[in-house]
Amino acid sequence: MIELKNIHKYYKKHHVLKGINLNVKKGDVLVIIGPSGSGKTTLLRCMNYLEQPDEGTIAIDGFQIGTKASRKDILTLRRKTAMVFQHYNLFKNKTVLENVMEGLIVAQKKPVKEAKEISLNYLDKVGLLDKIDRYPSQLSGGQQQRVGIARALALNPSVILFDEPTSALDPEIVGEILEIIQQIANEGITMVIVTHEISFARDAASRVVFMDDGQIIEEGTPEEVLIHPTKERTIQFLRRLLREPEYVI
Repeated sequence: MIELKNIHKYYKKHHVLKGINLNVKKGDVLVIIGPSGSGKTTLLRCMNYLEQPDEGTIAIDGFQIGTKASRKDILTLRRKTAMVFQHYNLFKNKTVLENVMEGLIVAQKKPVKEAKEISLNYLDKVGLLDKIDRYPSQLSGGQQQRVGIARALALNPSVILFDEPTSALDPEIVGEILEIIQQIANEGITMVIVTHEISFARDAASRVVFMDDGQIIEEGTPEEVLIHPTKERTIQFLRRLLREPEYVI
């Protein structure tokens, strides 16, 4: 489904990603954890070429590009993904319904009637049918994120990429968004999720990757990485993050 080979990324002299190799199978829920500045979001953004890697290749659903990809190739790759952003990235001048319809009409060239039917279906799925005529400024943070999730689902992508989907939300809202993502995971949709929510990673992920300093330090099942980590750096990270350690040394 997703295959990353030898991905390097530099910001001037700062080596952000240091030769990342990663495979995600169809139906996987891959959760990426790690400290701030470890390269998690950069890696996620490289997967759909929102960030251009300086070395390496990216393949999604059989389509592969390298560092000299054409605009056409980048658009082809991006059509295989949908992204749910940390800060929602909704069009402020469009209603909830229009925000979800936009990609279907502009990117996928669907007729307005069909785009509306699809959008209403997914807005119903995230519990926002009563908000379709509202604008983002009239919604709570949790509601805006649900619009972002509906927008991603409506595109019917091969994979959905989530970049810290709960970090901008009030703590009491986090649970409802994680519950929606869990429901999506249960439907077998391939997902890659960057998050600090360790309990969610333990419950929802099929695989967990721990990153630090631009490298994958440890990778495996939630039990292997979060309960029985073998790398000292992973243990240190979990010890600091969890009030009550959930790992066994």
